[in-house]
Amino acid sequence: LLLEHEAEQPQFSNVPQSKQESVPLEAAMLQPLPMEQLFSAPAVQYVLPVLGETPSGEPPDPKKCSPREYLEFYIFPVLLPGLAALLYEAEKEKCFEGKRTKFIPSDFLTEWLYNKNPKRKHESFTELFSIPFVKDWLKDHPRPPIPLSLLLSEEEASILIQSFWRGYRVRCDSEIQELRQWQKKLREERHITEVVKKFWTKQEAK
Repeated sequence: LLLEHEAEQPQFSNVPQSKQESVPLEAAMLQPLPMEQLFSAPAVQYVLPVLGETPSGEPPDPKKCSPREYLEFYIFPVLLPGLAALLYEAEKEKCFEGKRTKFIPSDFLTEWLYNKNPKRKHESFTELFSIPFVKDWLKDHPRPPIPLSLLLSEEEASILIQSFWRGYRVRCDSEIQELRQWQKKLREERHITEVVKKFWTKQEAK
C-alpha cells in the first residue's frame, strides 16, 4: 500500500530526485510546470449562443430570479454574440496589428446592441450618431476630431508622403529657389497682398 501511495504522488521534474522528500510543499508548488503537462487536458470549448436563444426551461421572473439566472436568460443571449461580432470587426479593422486605430469598440458594441434589440426587430438600421441617447450625450460631451493619420488608409497616406517628398525635392532645386526669392521680393515691393485685399473689398462693395 505504501508503494502504491508513493506512485500516485506528483513528481516535480525540476526538483532533484535526492531532495524531493525534503523540499517544502510551498517550494515545490512554485516550480514551473512543463507546458505539455499544463495543457495536456483537453480544453472545454464554449459555444457562443445564437442571438436571442435562451437556455432551455421556463424563463424566470427577472425581478425575482438570481443574478446567475438573469445573466443566462436575459443578458448573455444578446451580449455574447455582440462581443463575438466586436472581435470579428476589430480583426477586420486590423486592431491587433498596431497600437493606434480609428476603431472604437464601445461605439461598435453600442450600435450593434441597439440595432439587435428584440424590441426593434422590424425597424431599420440606425447609425451610432443617430441613436437618440447618443445624440443627447454628445451634446454635453462633444468629442475631439479624429486625427487625419487614423482616417487615411495606408495607400492614401503613402500617396501624401510621396507627394510631399517630391515637392520638397523640387523646391530644393537652385533654379526654383531663385524663382521663389524673386516672387517674394516682387510681393514685398509691389505690396501684392494689399492690392489683392483692396481688389476684393471693391468687389464685395459692388
